[in-house]
Amino acid sequence: MNDQIFEGVVTTVSTAGVVHVAPMGVRYEGTWVVLMPFVPSTTLDNITQTRHAVLNLLVDPRVFAGCVTGRKQWPTLPALQVPGVRLAAALGHVDLALQSVSSDPQRPVLRLARVHEQTHAPFQGFNRAQAAVIEGAVLVSRLRMLPADKVDAEMAYLQMAIDKTAGAESREAWGWLQEAVALHRAQAGGAAAAP
Repeated sequence: MNDQIFEGVVTTVSTAGVVHVAPMGVRYEGTWVVLMPFVPSTTLDNITQTRHAVLNLLVDPRVFAGCVTGRKQWPTLPALQVPGVRLAAALGHVDLALQSVSSDPQRPVLRLARVHEQTHAPFQGFNRAQAAVIEGAVLVSRLRMLPADKVDAEMAYLQMAIDKTAGAESREAWGWLQEAVALHRAQAGGAAAAP
């Protein structure tokens, strides 16, 4: 399997029509898009039940940070070739159809076919602050798994990129991530102090 992972945002819709937005690392194997969502996850449930998803390619760091800090409502538009939605902020999107599932107790492997691809705006590149927010969002999504000193060291390093290159969107997103780390620490400290 290709170990190169690209960060995108996957939108899915439940059988009841509820939209779910989740940042996710994606792999490309030839023409396949490969997802490996954790068990349990809403993304996994929605894709296996509806057999569709949309991969959104975007640079707005607020979507990545927002989704891991409880801000999961983002403007959407209808997907074109699958029942679902794409993010309005997407520079491009890929409508996907599930082709196969390889079972795994922690992270099943979903192989999806590209049904339709469309570019909505040009990609001018990431600045360092946008990349730092994405890395910070990954850290926040794993707060329960990582030691506090590792999180602190990584966040301190990423802070340099925020300080030097962040625009308003990146600063807002970074603030959400910092709040999430502080909240996690406060809850962990409260839980440790409880009898």
